[in-house]
Amino acid sequence: MVRVGSTPSPIRLIINADDFGISRGVNIGIIEAAAAEVVTSASMIVNLPAFADALDRAVLCPALSLGIHLNFTVGRPLTRVPSLTRRDTREFYTLPALVARASLGLLDSSDIARECLAQIDRMIDAGFPPTHLDSHRHVHAHPVIFSVVTRAAASRGILDVRIPRESMRVNAGDWRATLKKTGLLICAGLSRGGAAADRAIDFVGVSLQGGKSFATRLFALIPQLQTGTTELMTHPGYADASLAQHDSYTLERVTELRVLTSREFRDLLARSGVTLTSFGQRSIVPRPGQLAQHH
Repeated sequence: MVRVGSTPSPIRLIINADDFGISRGVNIGIIEAAAAEVVTSASMIVNLPAFADALDRAVLCPALSLGIHLNFTVGRPLTRVPSLTRRDTREFYTLPALVARASLGLLDSSDIARECLAQIDRMIDAGFPPTHLDSHRHVHAHPVIFSVVTRAAASRGILDVRIPRESMRVNAGDWRATLKKTGLLICAGLSRGGAAADRAIDFVGVSLQGGKSFATRLFALIPQLQTGTTELMTHPGYADASLAQHDSYTLERVTELRVLTSREFRDLLARSGVTLTSFGQRSIVPRPGQLAQHH
């Protein structure tokens, strides 16, 4: 078994589970993957009802590094943020509407900062200061949102902010993933993140999603990991009625959980010389020229 904190390797991998707190079934799956010593970090959604359940389960897994999964698209905000919410329901705009409003300059930066800090502080007040930040549907990657979020995160001591810039070579045959990656790469090129950009690490995961194809894609990826630290975004969990109300990625999570916790996957990590680490443990050694490409 590959253990977190084992003998250092030039290939280090953070396996992060997104959506911790979106539903009880997802929470159970994430903790199972963490207990199997495969998932090393998780990102918490704090504004949905299953957040309380996630906190109860997190106590049982103290080695799990917990970050904030900033949510601007599902449910209601923790604060009053008119530019982020619909007038009739006071719920967040859908992802397409949020992206359109951001691109048209209709978002108030003070609303973005206020809600971001409120979500971070909810984790801190619960006794889990976030070790890193990412977001549901990668909304923080939008150039209008990114700089505000990184400043807010830094004010709470969070310097590890996901930059979802995935190599176009990974699963290049999936046109849907390629379109999504292209959009995220454009966002990354337009964003400025200061210290967050300086600490950016390799990221992969967009191209792996997809039910039955997840195992094939994941097993092809691991031997190709480069020296340094890479974050692997995953979505393990169990599908339940609550999850279906919030997200369309449901039964695929069960497949991800099964593959990630399999003996075959852990054996592959060992054969490939991969050492698992977490955001709470990592110490970045920038690659030559890495800082230059973020500015």
